[in-house]
Amino acid sequence: MKLLIVESPAKSRTIEKFLGPDYKVAASFGHIRDLPGSAAEIPAKIKGEDWARLGIDVDNDYEPVYVVSKDSKKHVTALKKLLKDADELLLATDEDREGEAISWHLLEVLKPKVPVKRIAFHEITKKAITEALADPREIKPEVVKAQESRRILDRLFGYTLSPVLWKKVRTKLSAGRVQSVAVRLIVELEELRQKYLVSEYWDVEASIGSDDTAFTAKLVKVDSDRLITGTDFNKTTGKPKNPANTVHMDQEMADAIASGSLADKPWTVSSVEKKETKKRTYPPFTTSTLQQAASSILGMTPRRTMQTAQKLYEGIETADSSEGLITYMRTDSLTLSEGSLAEMGEHVRNSYGEDYYSGPRRYKTNSKSAQEAHEAIRPTSIPRTPDSVAGYLDRDQLALYTLIWNRTIASQMTDAILDRTAIALTCNVDGKICTYKANGSVVKFPGFMRVLKGSRVDTFLPDLNEGDSVGTDTLPINSVEPVGHSTKPPARFTEASLIKKMESEGIGRPSTYASTLSTIQTRGYVVKKSGSLLPSYVGMAVLHILRKHFDHYIEIGFTAGMEDRLDRIAAGEVDSRNFLEAFYKGDKENEGLLAAIDSELPSIEYPSIPVGPDPETGEMITLRIGRSYVFAARGDGDNEMRATLPVDLLIDELTPEKAHEILAARAKADEPIGVCPETKLNVYVKLGPYGPYVQLGEVGEDKKTKPKRTGLPKGMQREEVTFEYALKLLSLPRALGKDPETDLKVSAGLGRFGPYVVRNKIYASLESSDLMYTITLEEAVQLINDKHKKKILKELGNHPETGEPVQVLKGRWGPYVSDGETNVNIGRKAELDDWDLAAALKAIAESKKKKPAKKKKKAKKKTAKKKTVKKKTTRKKVTKKTVTKSGE
Repeated sequence: MKLLIVESPAKSRTIEKFLGPDYKVAASFGHIRDLPGSAAEIPAKIKGEDWARLGIDVDNDYEPVYVVSKDSKKHVTALKKLLKDADELLLATDEDREGEAISWHLLEVLKPKVPVKRIAFHEITKKAITEALADPREIKPEVVKAQESRRILDRLFGYTLSPVLWKKVRTKLSAGRVQSVAVRLIVELEELRQKYLVSEYWDVEASIGSDDTAFTAKLVKVDSDRLITGTDFNKTTGKPKNPANTVHMDQEMADAIASGSLADKPWTVSSVEKKETKKRTYPPFTTSTLQQAASSILGMTPRRTMQTAQKLYEGIETADSSEGLITYMRTDSLTLSEGSLAEMGEHVRNSYGEDYYSGPRRYKTNSKSAQEAHEAIRPTSIPRTPDSVAGYLDRDQLALYTLIWNRTIASQMTDAILDRTAIALTCNVDGKICTYKANGSVVKFPGFMRVLKGSRVDTFLPDLNEGDSVGTDTLPINSVEPVGHSTKPPARFTEASLIKKMESEGIGRPSTYASTLSTIQTRGYVVKKSGSLLPSYVGMAVLHILRKHFDHYIEIGFTAGMEDRLDRIAAGEVDSRNFLEAFYKGDKENEGLLAAIDSELPSIEYPSIPVGPDPETGEMITLRIGRSYVFAARGDGDNEMRATLPVDLLIDELTPEKAHEILAARAKADEPIGVCPETKLNVYVKLGPYGPYVQLGEVGEDKKTKPKRTGLPKGMQREEVTFEYALKLLSLPRALGKDPETDLKVSAGLGRFGPYVVRNKIYASLESSDLMYTITLEEAVQLINDKHKKKILKELGNHPETGEPVQVLKGRWGPYVSDGETNVNIGRKAELDDWDLAAALKAIAESKKKKPAKKKKKAKKKTAKKKTVKKKTTRKKVTKKTVTKSGE
């Protein structure tokens, strides 16, 4: 038996179907060894060493200490057991650095006594696996060394710099080699936006013609001076470039030209330019371009994109096969195999015609580090169209597969041909010649746009010639209006544009983009809002320290240079140990990270982020990072005023005016709004990190005695709270009595997520805050009991075969039809009147056809039960003796 090992069980199941009984395919479940991840994993023999926490012997050629993790031990045990019956070991992990390293670690841990071969493939198909088995190779030590160097480098960077952040910002923070640069890009873009000078400029637009002849023309010149547009302002500062021979119109001038242009009719066609242009098709996807396209077109995060692509790569069972549907998805190569090029060419000719194919198109990869041995991301079989597998894929899988399939086919199609027309119109306004321009374009031949349709709309212009008049009865000028514009600061990064920036700067590699973006968000350095990435206050504070004291190590050029050196290690051109020594302890050119921290640490102060001068006092308002929350501060010493910021107040909304408002509210919050008649304690309306709340009494002198607090209902402002309403809120939770069936207490209250009723930790939401004071015990019990009941939107009748009711039910993702066994989503916009029993039965039947039949589990043979008996021994270790019980 030959044992073939891959990373994932899904991959192993797919490959095992291609191979005969002579093969056993097993999974390592990813990396089986790594550097110690916690103190508990540090081997006893190195615990006394200064470098034990790193897991790297920095005094002995940076020798790493690898440990098999707790989760991996059971997998290693299983692999060793399988290896005992094998006569050959085949290591078939991915053909990238991580995959090569996994194979090496398997070899080191399993210590096989049988022949070992390394095989690699870029797609999981029977053909690819067969070819790989016929062409084995050895493990590439230089590639393993590059992966190991990256792992050690990241550990040295993170484990050495992170303690600085714990001391000076907040505990549990981390500094990552690539993530810190990604945060830098986002923070510095936000800083640019804050300094951006918004400028105003005006132009004039004319609406001309009607129905089929309607078009818009814009003022472009006054005499010989070109009108200033948005491109004439510095895109990072917003300041005007002030180019020569231009005119910067204000509103007064725009109004005058608009009214004067409308009065001077007809206008004259001064020129007509027509030309044919080509729009080139796009290359196939690499990892980064796939993530960008999936983000902008499908709204998928990079992590979700890669998880979905992984499933498509590993194989999904369809009607005709269970092969992988796409090639390996971690690649920066644009290469396409000759076989796939031929297959694509045949498909384009057969499906669209000879005019859409002019021969194979080969793309050159611009990335220096691209591995041309890899392929671009493409379908493994072009005849396997998205429609043919739609019934076997979930929504994300189908959307992503369609995106890949269309892009791959389009990459081999001819360019689109467009007819572009530009018409110039002139009129006289107070002796000045004003030139308006209209542009139109029509697709003459769609080429690749037959597949990548996009949202393009033809812009038609009427058939005009030089010297013709515009503004007549046949082609009227309907209106001429001044239009104001404001320059906008550089757009914030989206996940897609950040990946594009990282790739262009050489930061990270295809396999790291998704994890980097996920890490900076999960650790709270960056927040996603409406698709844009904003730095958090903690992220800004971290960047301020790293940039001021360790700028060299988070420079874009330095980080990109690190990636280049790692690539050269993989190519055998750079010694990995010298590389690590220079980074950590320094060389003739650099002092090294360790020395940099020693010299900088004493001078590092707790970071404060400037917000701006207080609009009333002129004092600088700054932000400070507390143990749990962020607060605004103004003044010094005894005169310092502090106020906690609401957790949902992000940097894009924090202006000096807003900070002043928060500080003023904090000062006012110390003044009671009344005294509770029952307790004789002061009542306050305060502002906390989660919004305004009312408070009864003060915090005890021991700082441990907490007064009673209740948040305000959603949408209510602290200024709206009266003394009487505050007392009502402080009376919550309101006891309603005991449930007569369960004898459990039921109460109504107000929580972080709104008003509720509760019984024994089972909560049910109330529709309005007023119900907290009026709901009865019976009504509350009914709400709680109904919480988990399915809401029936429509009864359709009984299933003709099972007799079970068929219904339209309300679901989390929209309405769905169900027969009690199969659920079919019908979409949020579905009209209930369109659904009857026949329509529901048809939808349920089609859904069942699409789902692969579940394999029946083989009945387990009854075997004699074994009883474990401890064998007496004088040794500490207890051995076990198994005894079979007779008659069982």
